[in-house]
Amino acid sequence: MPTPPLASGPDGPGALRPLLDTVLDALDAGRRARGGPLPAGGPEAVTARMRDALGDVLPDEGDPDALRALVHALAEGAADPADPLCAGHLHGPPLALATAADLAATALNPSLDSWDQAPAASALEALVTRALAEAAGAADCLVTTGGTESNQLALLLAREAHGGSVQLVTAANAHHSLTRAAWLLGLPEPVTVPAPAGTLDPAALDEALTGLPGPLLVAATAGTTDAGLIDPLPEIAALCRAHGARLHVDAAYGGGLLFSERHRHRLTGLDAADTVTLDLHKLGWQPIAAGLLTVRNARDLTALHQRADYLNADDDTEAGFPDLLGRSLRTTRRPDILKIAVTLRTLGRSGLEALVDQVCERADELARLIAAHPDFELYDRPTISTVLFRPADATDEAVAAVRRRLLGDGRAVLGRARLNGRLWLKATLLNPHTRPDHLAALLKLVEGHTPR
Repeated sequence: MPTPPLASGPDGPGALRPLLDTVLDALDAGRRARGGPLPAGGPEAVTARMRDALGDVLPDEGDPDALRALVHALAEGAADPADPLCAGHLHGPPLALATAADLAATALNPSLDSWDQAPAASALEALVTRALAEAAGAADCLVTTGGTESNQLALLLAREAHGGSVQLVTAANAHHSLTRAAWLLGLPEPVTVPAPAGTLDPAALDEALTGLPGPLLVAATAGTTDAGLIDPLPEIAALCRAHGARLHVDAAYGGGLLFSERHRHRLTGLDAADTVTLDLHKLGWQPIAAGLLTVRNARDLTALHQRADYLNADDDTEAGFPDLLGRSLRTTRRPDILKIAVTLRTLGRSGLEALVDQVCERADELARLIAAHPDFELYDRPTISTVLFRPADATDEAVAAVRRRLLGDGRAVLGRARLNGRLWLKATLLNPHTRPDHLAALLKLVEGHTPR
């Protein structure tokens, strides 16, 4: 076999073009073979098909058809977030233009751990993160792999700002990554306050803060994973000020409402947070990964400073070369900022606002359909774009079985959430191309898969 071509350099574009045709054809053929939002047959059938397509992982002689065969198998076995009936998770369909930008980032392969590996990418990241920080009312903004890394980084900055330890106080509705981050960082066991209606109870928080020794870090949520609910941020911020506690807000889901004039008011109080988690692969329509962490006090970032002579020698920094090691816990980093920058510039605030408003309106419409349907029970009107419902008079076991039956048949992807002691089906609408007839079809599928 001749030496394989490279993706960049003078021959890169010419080498990529026929390969991209192969990939695009295989994606389309795999989608058609799948025939729905996810493959039918469940885990065992999908694994068997993938095993057959893969064959020998490292054969003695290579297979020139591997690209086509494996992309086809991956597409055939994918849960496609661009299908309107794939609505189970905060797993959004990426925009075509963002995906194209991500291809450019992959081909050029900059590594954002030193300027000489990513001259333009490091400048782009600095410019875009500064603008995003200003838009969120913060002093600075870091790029992360998603909500989990942002939450972990927020806890690390809080720990270091308080001399090596901090007590995390969060609610029962908080994302599990916060508890895991506390464990990873060697922090005390988090104190969990009740969330009786799915959001943090300010009275319970006040009582907890009153009885706890400091330093304290309160973690609130703007867009819960289960129901898309938003904690009462102004009241929480006031309590943090009164008790001298630091505030982190996990807005990985709800942060996208900042793009919308109609819905931005739901995030009142967000600017009081010391750190905020954002994730643009949700209400930003980016390919994974696209996480952000905003920081109100730029001095907090000094905790991330590291010196490695081959990456950020003192004399290089003094000569004006940017020090990138203090911008992340990671060393090697790909330029995820490119796809974000392309999306922001191409769509503008009005374009992103239209996308946010569209999915929120579709969620309201789905809720209205459910409320008017005698065979369904609606949990509540959606706060963002998540709708919880269940077949009327069904047991929790029956609700779980409906979801698994839809998955096994490859007909629809719905999530599950347990609130108020009951199990609910969860539809998370992130696809701006979803139409009213798709919503009706989804309910018809659930109705048809519910035992009577």
